[in-house]
Amino acid sequence: MWNKLNKSMMLCQMLFGLSFYGVLVSLTRFFLEDLNYGESDTMMVVGAFAAIGPLFAIAGGFIADKILGAYRSLTISYVAFVAGYALLIAGATTMHVPTAMAGLALASYGRGLMSPSYPSLYKRTFSSQKEFEKGYPINYSVNNIGAFAGQYFFPILVLYIGFTGGFILSAVMAAVALFLLVILQKPFSALGKSIDQKTVSAKSWFIFAIVSFIMVALVFFMFSNMDIGQNIVYAIGLLAIGYFISLMFKVDPAEKLRMGTILIMTFLTTCFFVYYGQMMTSMNIVALNTLKGSLFGFIPLQPEAAMAMNPLWCMLGGPLVALAFSTLEKKGIHLSTAIKVSAAFVLTAIAFGILTFFVSNVGADVAIRPEVFLAVHFFQALAEVIVGSMVVAFILSVAPQHIENFSVSLFSVAIALSGILGAALSTHIALEKGQVLTQQIAQHVYGEYFQMLTIMAVVMIGVALIAAKLISIMLNKAEQYDAISNNELKVS
Repeated sequence: MWNKLNKSMMLCQMLFGLSFYGVLVSLTRFFLEDLNYGESDTMMVVGAFAAIGPLFAIAGGFIADKILGAYRSLTISYVAFVAGYALLIAGATTMHVPTAMAGLALASYGRGLMSPSYPSLYKRTFSSQKEFEKGYPINYSVNNIGAFAGQYFFPILVLYIGFTGGFILSAVMAAVALFLLVILQKPFSALGKSIDQKTVSAKSWFIFAIVSFIMVALVFFMFSNMDIGQNIVYAIGLLAIGYFISLMFKVDPAEKLRMGTILIMTFLTTCFFVYYGQMMTSMNIVALNTLKGSLFGFIPLQPEAAMAMNPLWCMLGGPLVALAFSTLEKKGIHLSTAIKVSAAFVLTAIAFGILTFFVSNVGADVAIRPEVFLAVHFFQALAEVIVGSMVVAFILSVAPQHIENFSVSLFSVAIALSGILGAALSTHIALEKGQVLTQQIAQHVYGEYFQMLTIMAVVMIGVALIAAKLISIMLNKAEQYDAISNNELKVS
């Protein structure tokens, strides 16, 4: 099951998590303190950096399927990370906002290239779909080792080496991953589809260069004009979904039904990741303003490092989730992916219910213990592992092979749409520049906001269960069409 290639890919994924989330966790204070942004604008920029990258998985899926192949796309994505972090370093050194924004744009585009190409290439390092489905949650946990290290240690390191030093460290980590991919070019290329093994024509490289320039320029514009940028995200996301729907009219009835289940799963994923996006926006601001004390009284914790609790639990959650579902299957209990997503919403409702209780009952000192955030992130991280690992595996199991990278990119589109929507929602709790947080503001503004999110999570449990029944019907009908088609071929 495990071999040199999938282990190498997981190492690259861990280094990505370390570098990307090290940057992400630093951005809030960087924009608030060094660039003097307000809370609302900062949440939109940070939320966009977390979300816009996955949106450009649309372009990444097209590039991997039609132009470069999965391996080349993945390798170039790490080139974009290194170059993007280099620009961010220059922007932080000179306090030049456009340069910093250009760095974020380039890194976001790199993430868009990586998102659809990584799963399809990683899948081919396993001998069967079953082994891949068992291995992908472990991969998710390994990624979160890097994410945890980045989110926990970077806020501490920044106190000594500054934001510029932190960004340099991220660039080094991305460069190490790039080097690893380059030296393993031959075995990776052999694993891919035929496009990975063919020489790329000058025309294809030219098309790639033009598409990349347009995408990076568009991301830069969106970061610099977030009011317009969020509408562009919605428009691109809807266009991608519309294009996917148009492809459904070109396939046979069985594939049409299976592609329909991907759309349903994309909707559920979008709803779920609105909650995930709160970690970088509203929950991060609440932690910055209220988190006091050390974890368990002796573990030092910077307020912005509260996000590190998410990958900490994800590291443990990956094996736990894989073990739990494997145990159920051995007992003859086979849960569909949509049923598993409904279970994720149960965990999310618990997580935000806990947060609602504590912010609604915060004391006059407006202080919340780190242990509260630890409990919140425990339930939300388990939910994230379920959705993050199971939905991608589901998409790959039903997507037509000729558009599997683009199909996987819809998962990233869901993350992008939900990230921007979640960031926009989060601005409702933003304080004005210089406004002091009081007990009343915390209880009513924070409390009512998280209460609303908790109620909606409960509603989504029912929605996901209904979707599970619909998906089951559609997949059974698809199998019937396949059976009829096979019988006709035998007769002919």
